[in-house]
Amino acid sequence: MMKITARNLFTVLTLLLASAAVLADKTAINDAAALGDMKTGKGVFLVDIGDAGKLNFYLEVIQGTYKGMKEQGVDPDFVLVFIGPSVKYLSTSPSDETEQAAAGLLMEIESNVEALATLGVKQEVCAVATRVFGIDNKTVHPGLTLVGDGFISLIGYQSQGYYLVPVF
Repeated sequence: MMKITARNLFTVLTLLLASAAVLADKTAINDAAALGDMKTGKGVFLVDIGDAGKLNFYLEVIQGTYKGMKEQGVDPDFVLVFIGPSVKYLSTSPSDETEQAAAGLLMEIESNVEALATLGVKQEVCAVATRVFGIDNKTVHPGLTLVGDGFISLIGYQSQGYYLVPVF
C-alpha cells in the first residue's frame, strides 16, 4: 500500500490546481449573453477627452471593440463623435501647445483615426468644439467629417437606433 505523505499530497493538489487553471484559460470569454441574437451593433461613441494619451488609448480600444463584435458574429456599425478638447488632436496643424501636450502621440492618434476609417467607422468632428478650441476647420484630418454640432449629431444617431457609448 502506498503511504500518503504531506509531500505527495502537496504534489497532487498542485497538479490539480494547475490543471484547473489550464482548463479555465480555455473557457471562452465572450459577450454572448449581452449580444443574444443581435446581427448589427449600432453604437455612437461620444468622445470628449482632453488628454492625448487617453484619447489614443480609447481609439485603440474602440478598434478592439469593433473587431470583438465581428469575431462574435455581430456586424459593428459605429460612429465616433468628437467634441470638446478631443478636437485639438485631430488637426493637421496643431498648435505648439497641443504638440507639447501630446508628447509625440499625434501621429499615433492620426494612425488610429485612419485605422478606424479603414474599418468603416464613421467619425465626426463637432464644429462648435473646433471654434471653441481655435481649430481651423480646413485642417481637420482627412477621413473625419465636420458636423455643425456634435450634440445634434448624437441626438440624431440615437433617434436612428444607435446606442450611446460615452468615452471620457
